[in-house]
Amino acid sequence: MMPNITRGDRMAGLMTYLVGAGRANEHTEPHLVAGDAAMMAWHDDAELDRDSALAIARHLDRPRKAFDVDVKGGHVWHCSLSLRAEEGTLTDEQWNAIANDFVREMGFDDHEGTKAPCRWVAVRHGVSKNGNDHIHIAVNLVREDGTKAPIHMDYKRAQTVARALEVAHGLESLESVQADRATRGYDPAEREAQARCRARSKYERNRQSAGTDAPEWAQLDGAQRQVLIGAEMRADQPRYLLSLKVRGCAEASADEGEFVRRMRREGLIVRPRYADGRTDVITGYSVAERPTAGERPIWYGGGNLGRDLTLPRLRDGWPDTPTGASDAAAEWNAAKRGRRVIAPGREAQEPNPEQWTRSSEELTALVDRLRSVPIEDRSTWATVARQTAGALAAWSNATEETPGDLAAASEALSRSAQTYQRTVRPQQAGTVAISGAAMLLASAVRGGQGAVAQAAMIRSLLTLTQAVYAASVAASQARQARLLAEDTRARLSRVRAALPAPMMSSDAAAQQQAATATIERAPLDAEAQAVLERVRASQARPATEIGSPVPNRVQPAERPKTPQPRLPGRDGIER
Repeated sequence: MMPNITRGDRMAGLMTYLVGAGRANEHTEPHLVAGDAAMMAWHDDAELDRDSALAIARHLDRPRKAFDVDVKGGHVWHCSLSLRAEEGTLTDEQWNAIANDFVREMGFDDHEGTKAPCRWVAVRHGVSKNGNDHIHIAVNLVREDGTKAPIHMDYKRAQTVARALEVAHGLESLESVQADRATRGYDPAEREAQARCRARSKYERNRQSAGTDAPEWAQLDGAQRQVLIGAEMRADQPRYLLSLKVRGCAEASADEGEFVRRMRREGLIVRPRYADGRTDVITGYSVAERPTAGERPIWYGGGNLGRDLTLPRLRDGWPDTPTGASDAAAEWNAAKRGRRVIAPGREAQEPNPEQWTRSSEELTALVDRLRSVPIEDRSTWATVARQTAGALAAWSNATEETPGDLAAASEALSRSAQTYQRTVRPQQAGTVAISGAAMLLASAVRGGQGAVAQAAMIRSLLTLTQAVYAASVAASQARQARLLAEDTRARLSRVRAALPAPMMSSDAAAQQQAATATIERAPLDAEAQAVLERVRASQARPATEIGSPVPNRVQPAERPKTPQPRLPGRDGIER
């Protein structure tokens, strides 16, 4: 279960949005599933409209207005609790229990009677456009007595409470938190802005090439524009395509300068970020796809493409030589100015057949060494996943005209590399053989010579993927293991079948099946375990301990009267 918190100061605006049609008309039958006692006594589970939403907003806002309290950052605390689409949907009764437990553990509704409660509601309006069942919780941070509810570290606390509620209510655990990793998601506004830009430029380009009297983009009505924007929203997003190319270039490169040159060979526009007042010290970078006529480039920093694609983390995989920094700075500056590369390297050379054989043997030896790596060593396993994902990305960039199975397999593996902390260097982990394989795969061609060598390489990459899968199973990371087992391995098998490849040996196939072990839920940390025990204790209480549905009478606090100074009269006597 994923909590997503926002703040604001317009309760009426939030409520009218929650009962409205939504951005994609996905809001259906909006109704209350939970709320404070008075709110649930006045409103049942009937479908809400704009008038009822405004009435609810007035009820929620009354303490703040009565006491005239200002809350820095806004008094409206909004949190959505969402499930994965694969989990299906819950009943209103289940969401009611989850919402009450969540609000109580966040400190907004104190049933112990030590603090005045906050006014709040939980609204449900069907699944999202991506199929996620969810609810929205709106809380007024000004309590019934005019005091403010503390929200210090509410993001971290919400994650802790969510982990406890997953166990208490039998929900699927969010493994990205337990595994200390998460991929970069797409903000809806980001997707829509990109789609709108692409749809407009494509429409104007087609209109001009056709030479018809079709209206301009600005003259189209909203419905027509939305259809064109929706079509672009369903297409591959630029960030996904960029991350695929950058990941492949990074893993296939032996140093930073080669990384810059490979990105330029892939048709990317490269822009370095300098240290203050310097042009020879590079601290970061941005890349963009070369735009089509009429479009503007959409720039992304390395960190926005992936946590493992920032320049400091990429540098961990390259040797630190005396001339490496200056050579790389020269390539960065040439890329920024659109000049030729300074010193072409191995990216422009064709590898010999002996390198393919040697690389496959090195990968086989690497798999043998990985058997001694502890499961708890997440840093090393993340390094292996990142490098393997990069090798597949390099192969996809070289052989797939449009992103296909190799690209999808690379994306799935890259999820295991998205750690919050920097991983171990490949040299220390002994995994430099994967970088060598990535270099060879980046030079692969579609069919023809080298197909057999590529087929031999896929067996080694399948074995590496299997090793990451087995580590995920042993670490109780169920979702990642399932993704690697069901999707990645299937995709790589299809790629292998399309090549004149030798079949996998029976021993290797047996190892694949033996890795499918029983997956247990990872234990909670101490803080989440304490929350879970409180939730279970509250669930055991009798139903008579529910607060009164009659709202507390909100009485504004009496303002202290400022004494007026006594002014002396003409005779000098104070009156």
